[in-house]
Amino acid sequence: MNRFDGKTVLVTGGGGGIGGATCRRFAQEGAKVAVCDLNLEAAEKVAEAIRADGGNAQAFRCDITDRASVDAAVADIETKLGPIDVLVNNAGWDVFKPFTKTEPSEWDKLIAINLVGALHMHHAVLPGMVSRKAGRIVNIASDAARVGSSGEAVYAACKGGLVSFSKTIAREHSRHGITVNVVCPGPTDTALFADYKEGAGNPEKLLEAFKRSIPLGRIGQPEDLPGAIAFFASDDAGYVTGQVISVSGGLTMNG
Repeated sequence: MNRFDGKTVLVTGGGGGIGGATCRRFAQEGAKVAVCDLNLEAAEKVAEAIRADGGNAQAFRCDITDRASVDAAVADIETKLGPIDVLVNNAGWDVFKPFTKTEPSEWDKLIAINLVGALHMHHAVLPGMVSRKAGRIVNIASDAARVGSSGEAVYAACKGGLVSFSKTIAREHSRHGITVNVVCPGPTDTALFADYKEGAGNPEKLLEAFKRSIPLGRIGQPEDLPGAIAFFASDDAGYVTGQVISVSGGLTMNG
């Protein structure tokens, strides 16, 4: 028996690198996967690949910055796949500049996607979990939230806020049988990291510097993340809540 047989799992940013890998992992373990993304075409590609491999997945367009879009997507998912058992807040966006070079309009977008979007998702999904007295929430933050990251000041602030928010929601809803935990990726080979490298002006030099600084000697791959995410979402972590784990190849080691 697979760990997620019969479970409905919602993954935001499911059309991207980490999100897509996470959707595939849950499907491989028996889940009904809602692949949610602002880019419906990208979500459809992930869902189609999962179905081709014998899994159960459907794509849903969801703009996490728009509460009406979130509510509509959640209602559609629950109609088609059933009540949401696991919520993975993975969608994110960044701009890579020193803080004094950024503009308030960029702050607004960063905050809307990386913090407010996750608040919308929690607010839409939590009531159902509370009524069923069961649920797993896994929030994808960043090691930037734990140790800072040059050129990512507002992004780091949003992810730091998500960590604090997660701990508070874990306290508020522990009595409802709901766990809330956080996974913090380190540098990971995604489209977002490609943008980060380009913003540095010398991508190859930056990549080599990262490799030298990571004890395991390589940049993370999207497939490195789903194991930790699935653990927090599983019954194996039934007595774990309010916790933060880095998946960074040892780049950060926080006790």
